[in-house]
Amino acid sequence: MADLSVNIAGVEFNNPIIAASGTIGFGHEYGELYPLSVFGGISCKGTTLQERPGNPPPRIAETPMGMLNAVGLQNPGVEHFVNVELPWLKKQNTVVIANAAGSTEEDYCKITEILSDSDVDMIELNISCPNVKKGGAQFGTSPESVEKITSAVRKHCTKPLIIKLSPNVADIASVALAAESAGADAVSLINTLTGMRIDINTRRPVIKNVTGGMSGPAVFPVAVRMVYQVKKAVKIPVIGLGGITTWQDAIEMIIAGADAIQIGTVLFTDPYAPIRISEGIQGWMDTHGIASIRELTATVEI
Repeated sequence: MADLSVNIAGVEFNNPIIAASGTIGFGHEYGELYPLSVFGGISCKGTTLQERPGNPPPRIAETPMGMLNAVGLQNPGVEHFVNVELPWLKKQNTVVIANAAGSTEEDYCKITEILSDSDVDMIELNISCPNVKKGGAQFGTSPESVEKITSAVRKHCTKPLIIKLSPNVADIASVALAAESAGADAVSLINTLTGMRIDINTRRPVIKNVTGGMSGPAVFPVAVRMVYQVKKAVKIPVIGLGGITTWQDAIEMIIAGADAIQIGTVLFTDPYAPIRISEGIQGWMDTHGIASIRELTATVEI
């Protein structure tokens, strides 16, 4: 059988499929359906220094081929994560990635310090969330701001550091290069595209926050393009995400340049997607005589 294992910034994953932050919580509900080791890793719910209630509802809406969300980083805070959620997650035989969010540079540095002293395997810095009034996206919109926040956090981070990039920028490659130059060990992309829907009867936005993050199959071609561009620009590992729904999508994203992938929105419609995608990748590789998934990365022929 083909080898699905990958290495991202020195961390070994048994397969390239990672649960995207915000789509699996801390894994408990999905752990009732199957062993969480079906994932190569889990990027946990975006975590802040203090508990956050999130945005007022309605905060999720369906769209053609996807969804809008403006949950607003609802989470129980980093101390709860480290003391309550993390010990359980570490028993699940999967790589545990903490997703860290904040409103200020000081927030990011402090939460990174706390997480670095914990048993998480990696830290994914969420500098690209478009669903909160303050923080997140303000740090991910330009090469200069990305370099500044990455450099600041790097001084406090002793774990492998992933920078999660926003697609809502003019030049994704220059943003990725800025993260790399400031000390990022890997980048993940794309976060959600900013979108909006309006109820024509009330003439009001369908989401209380007005705008939200668009995810799902509709954004997949954008994600493939950006992963391809970033892989050509940087030397660090690239984690590709955005609309991956099938095993064919996963292989396409890897061929475009992803060293690993994340799946998210598909988990809401098909909780068993990681099993289906993993088996599909395995079968396709065996059929084509490919020994290792690593042989596929960035093999697109232009």
